Amino acid sequence: MAQHWTEVIPSDHYTVALNGLLHDYDRKILVFLYQPLIGTIAYSLYMTLWMEVEENRIWSSSSRNHHGLMSMMDLSLKEIYEARKKLEGIGLLKVYVKEGENREFIYQLQPPLSPSTFFLDGMLNIFLYKKIGKTQYTRLKRFFSDEEYSNLHSDYKEVTTAFHEVYTSGQQIAKEYNDDLSISPKGEWVDRMESVKIQIPWQTFNFSLLEAGLSESLVPRKALTQTVKDAISNLAFLYNIDVMEMKNIVISAMNEDDEVEMDELRKSARDWYQMNHRDELPSLITQTQPVHSLSITEKPKSKEEELIHYFDTTSPIQFLKDLSGGAEPSKTEIKILEDVMFHQKLPPGVMNVLIDYVMRKTDKKLTKAYVETIASHWARKSIQTTANAMALAKKEHQQYLKWAENKKVGKRSSKSNTKKAVTRTELLPDWFEEETSENKPVQQKQEQKDEHLDLNMKEFQELMKRRNGGGQ
Repeated sequence: MAQHWTEVIPSDHYTVALNGLLHDYDRKILVFLYQPLIGTIAYSLYMTLWMEVEENRIWSSSSRNHHGLMSMMDLSLKEIYEARKKLEGIGLLKVYVKEGENREFIYQLQPPLSPSTFFLDGMLNIFLYKKIGKTQYTRLKRFFSDEEYSNLHSDYKEVTTAFHEVYTSGQQIAKEYNDDLSISPKGEWVDRMESVKIQIPWQTFNFSLLEAGLSESLVPRKALTQTVKDAISNLAFLYNIDVMEMKNIVISAMNEDDEVEMDELRKSARDWYQMNHRDELPSLITQTQPVHSLSITEKPKSKEEELIHYFDTTSPIQFLKDLSGGAEPSKTEIKILEDVMFHQKLPPGVMNVLIDYVMRKTDKKLTKAYVETIASHWARKSIQTTANAMALAKKEHQQYLKWAENKKVGKRSSKSNTKKAVTRTELLPDWFEEETSENKPVQQKQEQKDEHLDLNMKEFQELMKRRNGGGQ
């Protein structure tokens, strides 16, 4: 993600626009359906921008600078920028910019999805269910629905009079009236616009490979309509389904008319995920360290701060890719990350420190038992920032060595273990300083420093180059 100071500064101005009128009912939708997914700060930003537009208007009366928005919300510019990105990603905000001496932004608020569309979305509703649980989700479904009219009034019949039975057309309209009626407004109508569902781009899924692997007799090409492809790309993103698995899911959703049943497609994808994740559902997780848990809030001033900033602004999956030179993480590694982040609730930046520490000590193998042991320890310690994770790793290093020994497979004699414990050279991340090992011999500490094979500055620079697109 780009750094906020390169995207917006306090003196930059903005104007608020609405993509059609927003109604009071939208507030309930935003509070109950969107707020659990985007958080309170992003919700507050949406409502603050909305309030800048006068009632029954779709443009704010004047532009303001971001410094005023910071003061009004009592937030830093970075917090506002991160909240803005959440609104953009979930489809509640479109941003337009005009470059100049001072940039000028248009923040166009998008209406939320209607409850019926949201609960049938196939992606946002899954994330909401995972976030708030079955009881609250069921309560919200009842809150946004009511019993069908026909069920309540089954013994009634409709006797409504039709328009043509009441009204008739008068004399021919004069020409001057025709001219008036044909004139469009100079601006745009103040009206209610349809909200747009979230759609993952097709480019994120290899449809060519999918089609090549599908037999024409089982799945005709005409069955893969635009609607079906939209659903496939969303489901692949939601459940992290690869092409081979998706092929089987599509085949299972075919009906006797050689069409893909959309409900069956979603159900098959959900069943596949739950079968492989112990009946869990996917969570909408922040891919990088949350704003409130950042260790570095200003531009990094040292190499160590650059490394911390890198951990904070890189997703764990991307970090694994960087460590392996751009290669995709295995399914096993991804599952380890998911389990730890879901069950231990470790933030992404903290997870990156854990990955770095474990992989440097285990010959770049993400050992599940070892990761879970340290992760549970950090969770009990309520570690939420990258800097605190690095500090705790230094402090508890000797204890982690014992845990690593206990996890090793194979029988070794006590004598052999004792000998190796004295002579081994520990492989540690370059950020690791032996601040807590004052009693260790100077020569041994020097040997460890000299033999660090981990994330030294050269490797770190290579990681940053790959992350910025120079190595991929």
